[in-house]
Amino acid sequence: MDLRKLKKLIDLVEQSGIAELEITEGEERVRIARVGPQSPAQIIAHALPAAHPLVAEQPGAAPAEAAEHEGHVVKSPMVGTFYRAPSPGAPTFVDVGSQVKEGETLCIIEAMKLLNEIESDKTGVVKAILVENGQPVEFGEPLFVIA
Repeated sequence: MDLRKLKKLIDLVEQSGIAELEITEGEERVRIARVGPQSPAQIIAHALPAAHPLVAEQPGAAPAEAAEHEGHVVKSPMVGTFYRAPSPGAPTFVDVGSQVKEGETLCIIEAMKLLNEIESDKTGVVKAILVENGQPVEFGEPLFVIA
């Protein structure tokens, strides 16, 4: 990936307010992430073979927390901001103890100004909500436990 493309991607992250952007082109993978709320974007990694992970799991992070709960774990399908309700002040989609059906909306993840409804892939009862409202989430991060 050439430097002009990298510069445009960094500018996109800085101007849009998104926390992170990851692009894969062939064998190269670039991840641009904002380190702090006011800091300029930084290139975390680039030109790595796509098969190599960019960030190792940190011990004691959310995946370990999900392992403590028994049941089906619903994970984030994308990087973005987690919201429990469709708008501020509106009732939440689900709470701990809520009965959910497969296909029912559990939350919204905002990514690049788009609101993506995350649906349950299992019928059951919500046993745990592992993320706080308004918190940034990573791809594959556990969100809910359903039993």
